[in-house]
Order: sequence, then C-alpha cells, then structure tokens
Amino acid sequence: MKIVVFSDTHGNQALAAQALDLAGHADHIIHLGDETDDATFLEALSGITVTKVLGNCDFATDTPREAMLVLEEKRFLLTHGDLYGVKAGLDKLSKRATAEKADVVLYGHTHIQSVCTIDGVLYVNPGCLKKGYSEPSFALLSLEKGTLSADIVPLHPTSP
Repeated sequence: MKIVVFSDTHGNQALAAQALDLAGHADHIIHLGDETDDATFLEALSGITVTKVLGNCDFATDTPREAMLVLEEKRFLLTHGDLYGVKAGLDKLSKRATAEKADVVLYGHTHIQSVCTIDGVLYVNPGCLKKGYSEPSFALLSLEKGTLSADIVPLHPTSP
C-alpha cells in the first residue's frame, strides 16, 4: 500500500499536483492541514478520498483537528501538530501517541521534513509545499505485510 502525505500546502495547488504526479499511483492520500481546500483539490485530481485534519490556518467546521486511521492493523495518529507544540519538540505529541496506542504519527506545522522513531513509534513530518519555501517536500509511506517505511520526497518546482 502506498500512502502519500502532504502538509502545509498553503494554497500551492500547482506544486501539490506536481507532487501527486511524481508520487504516481497512491492507495491513500493524507493532508495534515493548512489549506484543507488543497485536500479537496487533491481529491478531485486523484479521484481518491483524502483523509484530512485541520491546521492552525484552517477554519472549516466539518473537518476534525485530529484523527485516528487504521490501515493494515497499523494505528495512525493524524494531527497538524500545533496543538502539541511541535515547534518546541515532540514530547507532548509523544504522550498523545502513547495514549492512543499509535504505531505511526503524521504531523506538520513546522514546515521541516522529518522521519524518526521514538519508543517504537514512527513520526513523519512531510515538510511543506508553501510557495517560496526553499525545500518543498512531501512524504511517501509504504505499508506491506505489516512492514512500514517512510521517505521524504523533495520537490523542485517547475515553472507554470
């Protein structure tokens, strides 16, 4: 199963489309907030329902701030990250992950891509696609027979 993860697209739908094209076939798409309109755009473009949570720059009322997703028996905690102070570290988010018995935590907010493991839990921040950001990126996760891996995919924006 291939999972494409976006966060902090901030209205840069052209770069999000480029990322989706680069990712190729996806079984699941996740958007971690800061422009849920971009998640709606990605749904229309891909024909796949995008699992999404709100970020601190989103104001929709029909989308949760946090979600749990179970894929192939792995528990994914989805959050933008601002509610857990991720810019100051992952301690609060780690406590939430433990409480939710998460195997994987997907978060954004910092705009800094990261893949790390803490106490057996995989933490992935796909980075951001904000216009003008010097290192735009997204994440690709592979989940096969219970084995999960994550990679950060850097993007080099093309001119329109």
